Amino acid sequence: MSDVARVIVGVSGSLHSLTALHRAADEARARRAVLVPVLAWTPVGGERNYRARPCPSLLRAWQQAAGARLGSALEEAFGGLPIGVPMEPMVVRGEPAEVLTGLADRPGDLLVISAGRQGLVRGRAHRLLRGSVRRRCLDRAGCGVLVVPPSTLHADLRALHRDGVDLRELVAA
Repeated sequence: MSDVARVIVGVSGSLHSLTALHRAADEARARRAVLVPVLAWTPVGGERNYRARPCPSLLRAWQQAAGARLGSALEEAFGGLPIGVPMEPMVVRGEPAEVLTGLADRPGDLLVISAGRQGLVRGRAHRLLRGSVRRRCLDRAGCGVLVVPPSTLHADLRALHRDGVDLRELVAA
């Protein structure tokens, strides 16, 4: 299977990652490649805290929650499975940049990531300590990397939210 082209995409469930997921599906279709959506996760509180107080049943619950989050993202993005593209979804324990660059290890692979920003609280603190996932993927990937800009829909949604518009009322109308 090492000669099969792959398009690997990081998925978190955010609107930015769903935009990247759509672009990755288009790229996989055009390249006749396997789409590999990847949700990377770590134990709540981080690996160091988990090693200090391991709890296998809690670890299984986090793994299952990550799998459910990936399934929800695929459902939200495509209404199920994307049509016309083989897919191998993966849920992997580890930091996103390390997981993605570790999987996208063949010269013919394409790694697709979003240019979207993380939540402000975790995002700023995390980037100060570790750097952005995007930057680390660009620095370390052993294959081509496609950084997908946010959809214009994101700006529209932010503007509506900023203006105090209740999106549930718009959908119900």
